[in-house]
Amino acid sequence: MDLRIFTEPQQGATYDTLLTVAKATEDLGFDAFFRSDHYLRMGSADGLPGPTDAWITLAGLARETKRIRLGTLMTAGTFRLPGMLAIQVAQVDQMSGGRVELGLGAGWFEEEHKAYGIPFPKEKFARLEEQLAIVTGLWATEVGKTFDFHGTYYDLTDSPALPKPAQKKVPVLIGGHGASRTPRLAARFADEFNIPFASVEDSERQFGRVRAAAEEAGRGADALTYSNALVVCVGRDDREVARRAAAIGREVDELKANGLAGSPAEVVDKLGRYAAIGSQRIYLQILDLTDLDQLDLISTHVQPQLP
Repeated sequence: MDLRIFTEPQQGATYDTLLTVAKATEDLGFDAFFRSDHYLRMGSADGLPGPTDAWITLAGLARETKRIRLGTLMTAGTFRLPGMLAIQVAQVDQMSGGRVELGLGAGWFEEEHKAYGIPFPKEKFARLEEQLAIVTGLWATEVGKTFDFHGTYYDLTDSPALPKPAQKKVPVLIGGHGASRTPRLAARFADEFNIPFASVEDSERQFGRVRAAAEEAGRGADALTYSNALVVCVGRDDREVARRAAAIGREVDELKANGLAGSPAEVVDKLGRYAAIGSQRIYLQILDLTDLDQLDLISTHVQPQLP
């Protein structure tokens, strides 16, 4: 099981803070550094000093890291035109030497759109389907040929479909809890399906839907990687767990029920339950970006015990 570090910079983080966490991610042997794509803080966080842009951040990290994968959970489809997004991701992939992955979602947080003057269309899922077709279609077009797309929301004519990513195929992540349209979209476009903040039971049901949709699409269920995103709060003893829970404004019992919380042994046991239902990769949501000791604890006492 791969462990990846997943951050929420809209809650308050500078680029330098993110760089420090990304370098720790690399040094401590984690597989990847991912970040959310939001421009407005959520809940009681003050959000200071203000938001950072996901793809500008990843471009910087691409030049300042060497091994870890880099990506988004999830880039909001409402933030970028698909042709422009294809260029941005391809360029960052080149800058990283082929280490980028694109998580792409429909966008959902209406308040941040209002706060920064970003249009928030009513029909977002159908737009997302066209965006995925365009981004993947541009990358797949042979050099020297052009790409055309004539949809309901987007129209591309004689696109040179450049630049190309460094990777032959940039992995595309699709996720969510939707019972019908989401699995079908994942079966068509995704290399990985991610379900955020879901129980073992709900994850098993959703993975089953995606696996069935992939079989129906003729890809085969095992063509996709299946993953979860879960908040993490690990401590050497109960006092340390309680301290870390308080630092992120959460209750220990709630974190144990809905995330990965407790001693390293408890977290390993919970991860085993997710592995048993087919989860191959876990994105550890780190909410206190100053607590690098927690990353070290996970690296030394959780990661070595995983299959």
